[in-house]
Amino acid sequence: MDLGLTDRTYLLSGASGGLGFATARQLVAEGANVVISSRSRDAVDRAVAELGPRAVGVAVDNADATAPAQLIAAAQDAFGRIDGALISVGGPPAGPILDRTEDEWRTSFESVFLGAIRFATSAADELGAGGSIAFVLSTSVKAPIAGLGISNGLRPGLAMAAKNLADELGPRGIRVNGLLPGSISTDRVRHLDAATGDAAASRAAKEKAIPLGRYGEPAEFGRVAAFVLSPAASFLTGVMVPVDGGQTRAL
Repeated sequence: MDLGLTDRTYLLSGASGGLGFATARQLVAEGANVVISSRSRDAVDRAVAELGPRAVGVAVDNADATAPAQLIAAAQDAFGRIDGALISVGGPPAGPILDRTEDEWRTSFESVFLGAIRFATSAADELGAGGSIAFVLSTSVKAPIAGLGISNGLRPGLAMAAKNLADELGPRGIRVNGLLPGSISTDRVRHLDAATGDAAASRAAKEKAIPLGRYGEPAEFGRVAAFVLSPAASFLTGVMVPVDGGQTRAL
């Protein structure tokens, strides 16, 4: 199936690695252009070099109020158009709510929540009919994940904001969706497994709860994300799409 991505341009925050990079790679493979961001200049440069001439990068923190404008300007300068955005941010500090500080909550809100909303609304200002925005959230939108108190608090709110934006932007022909990754083999998930003191046991326990019996691969997420962003998904908006091997038990 042709996803209709040839020569379209997408902004991707937090995409020098992990799920964002996997999505950027799939978009490029389908003929799209990408503008990726990350806090690390070295990481951005490595990712752009791997993605090739259809990619440019910006080193900026998602919490920086100027981040969306920097990505938009880079896209216009390099490719002359913007067709959508994948909004992904790093996970906030792990641990139960009782152990987290107000500063950690405040910093996480600025980056994970407010930074994502700022990026979405800025991208929406640039998009026309056929534009598409996707938030990379988590299965914690449906049910809390043990040991991720701050994430559990912020992700469901972003999911509801995405639903709201789908209503607001739908009349302009702009789609807004959420992606809910489960246990996918990224640096973040490996770090969380290692933090338990027995990474192998942690992974084995989680895999027992996944109907497919294994962790996902970033490329598997990237293919779903590329489809959701693409014109091929033109009647899909306001939905939360689990990419979790069946792990989420809720509808």
